[in-house]
Amino acid sequence: MDAQEGTQQSQQLSLAHKVFLLKHRDVPDIEKVHLKDEVLNTVKSNDMTPYYENLVADKVLDLDHSALDSMRAKNEEEIKKLDEKIADAEENLGESEVREAHLAKFLYFIQIGEKEKALEQLKVSENKTVAVGQKMDLVFYSLQIGFFYMDFDLISKSIDKAKILFEKGGDWERKNRLKVYEGLYCMSTRNFKKAANLFLDSISTFTTYELFPYDTFIFYTVLTSIISLDRVSLKQKVVDAPEILTVIGKIPHLSEFLNSLYNCQYKSFFLAFAGLTEQIKLDRYLHLHFRFYMREVRTVVYSQFLESYKSVTIEAMAKAFGVTVEFIDQELSRFIAAGKLHCKIDKVAGVLETNRPDAKNALYQATIKQGDFLLNRIQKLSRVIDL
Repeated sequence: MDAQEGTQQSQQLSLAHKVFLLKHRDVPDIEKVHLKDEVLNTVKSNDMTPYYENLVADKVLDLDHSALDSMRAKNEEEIKKLDEKIADAEENLGESEVREAHLAKFLYFIQIGEKEKALEQLKVSENKTVAVGQKMDLVFYSLQIGFFYMDFDLISKSIDKAKILFEKGGDWERKNRLKVYEGLYCMSTRNFKKAANLFLDSISTFTTYELFPYDTFIFYTVLTSIISLDRVSLKQKVVDAPEILTVIGKIPHLSEFLNSLYNCQYKSFFLAFAGLTEQIKLDRYLHLHFRFYMREVRTVVYSQFLESYKSVTIEAMAKAFGVTVEFIDQELSRFIAAGKLHCKIDKVAGVLETNRPDAKNALYQATIKQGDFLLNRIQKLSRVIDL
């Protein structure tokens, strides 16, 4: 899993995405035939014996005994060579050469998909590494292992380790790379607000092409920002951002999705949103949060529409969104019951009446509650003191 110098995604993460699509029920069978060939070719070319065995066990690939035996023999031969290099370096060469020999074995375990042995070898490589920058590179490798296997515990621990290392020093390039890794972790674990902030901080310094292309990065940035930022921040940081403007037109439906929301063109927004749903469903990091994201986006757009009115007819709202009155009625009922929207439906008059909470009144009520709690504590304390 080499850190890529150019603009190419890591071969392992690209492979993981193809395997994800192979397992996805919404991908057409004819497309899966092509994907299966690509996955098999990648596995064979990298002699990924352990990973191949896992894919066979998951019934993603068919078992080929001759291919398996060939890959296993190549693995044994290569590991023997690497062990000989390590022994030679320890006997005849310096600390730097020893470290490089151990690192080569670590990277080979990553290449063949041997997760547990790779993590064991990582510890050995860390013990042989002194420079903070080189230790950070090892953390990035472990993060890539985490994203390859979607091991969120490993990702979380690696991010924490990286932050501790940065307290001892570290260059800005690696710090900016870490923001994207952490942003992807936050997005994958449904912390969209933090993900949006980290992605936005990294727009002008993006270099983590080993994770995903820049187009995909902008896709994630826009999706997370829409449900996390207020209208003013969305305009400043996303709608008018030159880095986003140069790329957003290349991603189907994304420009319409963002601009129609900001410009209150709700019918166009729903059409663009429908076009994006397939991309979200087939995204390895977002697919588990598809329903949640759908709800959050609709909460944002309905709240924005209702913010302009004290009351509005259900028919007018349905017309604005290009849907039926029945659909809006059912939608809003669910969101109101869940506490997502502050309004009530007058079914007889066919009117929506907003009852947005007053911020000052809410603060006043909170102060009174805290004051009552404090007085109760003081009274209890005074009784104890009197005794």
